[in-house]
Amino acid sequence: MPLIVTGTVGIDTVHTPHARAEKVLGGSCTYFAAAASFFTQVRVVAVVGGDFHEDYHAVFRRFPNVDVSGLELRKDSRTFAWGGRYLDDMNQRETLFTELGVLGEHPPKPPRKFADSKFVFLANSHPVVQRELLESFPQRTIAVADTMNLWIETARRDLDDLLGKIDGLVVNDEEARMLTGKRNPVAAGRKILETGPIFVVIKKGEHGCVLVHRQGVALLPAFPTERVVDPTGAGDSFAGGMMGHLAAAHSKDADIGMGAIQQALAHGTVTASFTIEAFSLDRLATLTRDEIARRYTEFQTMVRV
Repeated sequence: MPLIVTGTVGIDTVHTPHARAEKVLGGSCTYFAAAASFFTQVRVVAVVGGDFHEDYHAVFRRFPNVDVSGLELRKDSRTFAWGGRYLDDMNQRETLFTELGVLGEHPPKPPRKFADSKFVFLANSHPVVQRELLESFPQRTIAVADTMNLWIETARRDLDDLLGKIDGLVVNDEEARMLTGKRNPVAAGRKILETGPIFVVIKKGEHGCVLVHRQGVALLPAFPTERVVDPTGAGDSFAGGMMGHLAAAHSKDADIGMGAIQQALAHGTVTASFTIEAFSLDRLATLTRDEIARRYTEFQTMVRV
């Protein structure tokens, strides 16, 4: 079942307490697509500038299930760039710089051949851009979005409009509080469901996530990864693994019942646990489906009651 992701492809500079990586491939769309590609074919809609050189394209080619024909190149512009530093507690980070580049221009248009996409993930961007892109896929059966505190603060009306048009929302616990004024994640999730979505996933970092669904509530811990090198992209990989599994396992029935979402979240959790073992996409580029299956079995054993 065709899965499409829209969002950012960028160039990251990352500092951690033990190492650093300069000008590596990053962006929400990038991590999502790489993670989802272990389960299904993924279509990318994004835009980069003339500084997006061959080495970055070569990374994408290491993921044969990722279709980048929707990656628009604007030679006279610059690619979105972000720099961040993680503190000793790697759950905390500070932004060193953000260069919007092509993100300050008009958004990319999906190729016509992508119009039949059934599973749609709108990675973080302005909600107006997300809504316009959503309308490009009239045959969609499931649409899920991500957002951030900036849009909650500056584009709330547009975000509320988007929430009425999607099936699922993925946010972190701070964003859920900002959206609803509720500190309890379950109460916040239920408040969000009143705006339209069938389910909301509230990410809690190393403490896992909370699923609030119209059919009930579920909790899922994070996989206890021993080697954490770079947490960048973990949330996007989590969403990619979730949506990739959902598209692969429910290509015929488009099931988004609570059980289906729980299983998809478990696969997202396991996939994200590999991302953080190296900078950029380095670990995902060497990852195999067998490794994911083995770790998923370990995870099942861990959470069994």
